[in-house]
Amino acid sequence: MTEEPKAGLGAGEDLRIQRGLANLQSLLVPEESVEAYAVQRRIFALIHRRTMVCATSGRFIGMLRGWFGSFNPDTVRWQDIKEVRIKVGILGAGLTITALATPDLAVTGQTRVLSFSGLRKEQAEVVYRICQAQEQAWREKRRIRELEELRAKSGGIQLGAGLGDASSASRAVSPDSPAARLAQAKEMFDRKLITDSEYESLKARIVGSL
Repeated sequence: MTEEPKAGLGAGEDLRIQRGLANLQSLLVPEESVEAYAVQRRIFALIHRRTMVCATSGRFIGMLRGWFGSFNPDTVRWQDIKEVRIKVGILGAGLTITALATPDLAVTGQTRVLSFSGLRKEQAEVVYRICQAQEQAWREKRRIRELEELRAKSGGIQLGAGLGDASSASRAVSPDSPAARLAQAKEMFDRKLITDSEYESLKARIVGSL
């Protein structure tokens, strides 16, 4: 038997929506909580039960509901979100989540797309803002991860370190050719992973090690 939703979640909703929210809550792990949810408007669900989405403290959950109490959830961890978009129309809002289908903090790889249409506009906007904040936070973490990987490929050069003497510089660079290390530095600069001053500092250190 489906348990009723916790107090406060879905207050004022009809019984069918409350049961759907109870389904969502049954998916939560310990210490996880629902921060916002959005329900599909009835006009968009004439041949199926209304879709629901929610943003929790740890992930995004979208749920397709069957006629006889069944439901099919699809979840995206916050660290896997690559892009989130919302399209607000006259009758409802559409939410699209693009997620990385790769290990934690992966920079590149395959993606999957989740789309939910006809959501209540105000509810969808709240869910979108939470998803967008999480996407921006994890994008910065992936950027730092990518920067560290490129630093390792270029020989472990530390951007914040001083130029030091010639012997220290020679220990910092890798046995790879200077041309390869310069190319790595240029790639980091072109991808906006380092500033102009950091790029010039890298070039100076590589050339100084010749």
